Amino acid sequence: MRTFSHHLSHYLLLFGILLTGFAGLILFSYDRNFQIMVSVATAASYVSWGTVHHYIHGDLHLEVFIEYTVIAILGLVILFSLILV
Repeated sequence: MRTFSHHLSHYLLLFGILLTGFAGLILFSYDRNFQIMVSVATAASYVSWGTVHHYIHGDLHLEVFIEYTVIAILGLVILFSLILV
């Protein structure tokens, strides 16, 4: 728990990124192209956040970067399947 409270600002930023992406999807539900762009921007921000977060803590490795990228791609596949249906 101490680690979480020590890095609270990092996790609040991540929460803000994801919340903004979700709000963008809801607010622009009438424009599929913009929803796709919001989804890609959110995924890219998620990967960027993870990369910077682990770089700051000195535990950034290729495997960590690949993990964040794979999770972002999985999220994009799910969102694209919902948006384009």
